[in-house]
Amino acid sequence: MSTEASAKPATGRKAPTKYGAEFAFRSAATAAGGIIVAAIALIALFLLIRAWPSVMANKANFFTTSEFNTSDANNLKFGIKDLFMVTVLSSLFALVIAVPIGVGIALFLTQYSPKVLARPFSAVVDLLAAVPSIVFGLWGFLMLAPKLEPLQTFLNNHLSWLFLFKTGDVSIAGGGTIFTAGIVLAVMILPIITSVSREVFGLTPRSQIEAAQALGATKWEVVRLTVLPFGRSGVIAGSMLGLGRALGETIAVLIVLRTSAQAGKWSLFDGGYTFASKIASAASEFSSKLPTGAYIAAGFVLFALTFVVNALARLVAGGKVNG
Repeated sequence: MSTEASAKPATGRKAPTKYGAEFAFRSAATAAGGIIVAAIALIALFLLIRAWPSVMANKANFFTTSEFNTSDANNLKFGIKDLFMVTVLSSLFALVIAVPIGVGIALFLTQYSPKVLARPFSAVVDLLAAVPSIVFGLWGFLMLAPKLEPLQTFLNNHLSWLFLFKTGDVSIAGGGTIFTAGIVLAVMILPIITSVSREVFGLTPRSQIEAAQALGATKWEVVRLTVLPFGRSGVIAGSMLGLGRALGETIAVLIVLRTSAQAGKWSLFDGGYTFASKIASAASEFSSKLPTGAYIAAGFVLFALTFVVNALARLVAGGKVNG
């Protein structure tokens, strides 16, 4: 028997090649990616189909109206002006607070802290992510809000010339304002930003750090010239993940933020609802098609807003893995 004949499988079938395995893996990976894209497209399509009849029946401008009245299905008057304002203002305020603190913690853990302290400290920070939203809400409402009332009063009295600190549409007494909600959200998104930033800073090439040190750079110069540029896109990615969490947070904001019957003034001392808290507050009343569709329309705007945020993040990061 020839050597070629003995090399063939006994069944007479052709043995699988590495090219066949590669094709199968590539097909599976493509299918997995396609499922995600299809799921997102189907969710958007579902929201749009369910919301469109209510938007067409709406007797107010959907984008410029502050009123959100769906009690009468034959006389719908709803708009997202205030929902958009409260959602964006509270989330951006939380981001402004959380990003510097999160990046600072990440730099401390990766560049300054001894390893014996870095691991337990990292675990403590990560544990914040496991705290339920309702616990943050209760803490913010019962403990934080009363403590922040003097600070909010001081800012309102001395910085009211700036629109962010002018008198809002709710009383500062009790602290149930966007200012308080933003701080609660900042604490909630802090573990996300810290964790992502810590991982990226820890991947900074050792050769770059040693090269900077060989040139006589101080510790801060090493961080500024090597660690921060390398981790720039990672910090942006972590910040956007945190912003996404803040935009969609429901229970904590619903507990902390005081409702208002007046239109918002783009002040941190306003009250009201975010998109998510407004939908959650009326979830038990979703029995009629048109009123329910009004809340679904608000949900569709929030859905689109998250895509805009992610697109802006990729634009800022330049589509790079590192700085």
